[in-house]
Amino acid sequence: MHQEKHFDSPEFVKDIVIGMADGLTVPFALAAGLSGAVDSTTIIITAGIAEIAAGSIAMGLGGYLAGRTEVDHYNSELAREYIEVEQFPEKEKAEVVEVLEEFGVSETASKGIVEEMSKDKEKWVKFMMRFELGLEKPDAKRARNSALTIGIAYIVGGLVPLSPYLFIHDSRQALLISVGVTLIALFVFGYLKAKAIGQPEWQGALKTTLIGALAAGAAFLLASLIGAH
Repeated sequence: MHQEKHFDSPEFVKDIVIGMADGLTVPFALAAGLSGAVDSTTIIITAGIAEIAAGSIAMGLGGYLAGRTEVDHYNSELAREYIEVEQFPEKEKAEVVEVLEEFGVSETASKGIVEEMSKDKEKWVKFMMRFELGLEKPDAKRARNSALTIGIAYIVGGLVPLSPYLFIHDSRQALLISVGVTLIALFVFGYLKAKAIGQPEWQGALKTTLIGALAAGAAFLLASLIGAH
């Protein structure tokens, strides 16, 4: 028997990708940059932890606000659609006919479907929300879940490049290990991200690794140049 496979948690994965991508890249670039300017793992660890804390809060708050905006927008459009169905039923019926005709349904059949659909106002509005406006009802807990997922993913990602500095006192040696560990983490993360969203895995892995390496390299070079003066 043929079974269709569909991805069930796109929002959850999107939040992980957002948090993890920035968590791996930004603290990595910060630690690399500081390693080029100072010879103190204590300063790097302190700055790194501060950045991870601030970054996770900022990213989580951004995810929360985005989730709340999505819910508020849906509720606003839903209320407006109920008003339009109540006050301008013929206009709304004509819009449903247009939508159905776009899917290849004949005008005669469309009008029959509309007459049946309009007997149930709730289903009528639900149809308009989904097929006219392209809006799906968001999860009421979306904002909270998004904030937590992004924030935690950022922390987890940020601890990867910072962890070598916790155990190695030589900042340059810690940097080398941090680079190796983080590039591997970026490669694995990029691969899994691409696989989850149905894109070429190796291409996604290489792209993610390259972006992280360029960010860290640029930060290290800039800090070294500034520190040399």
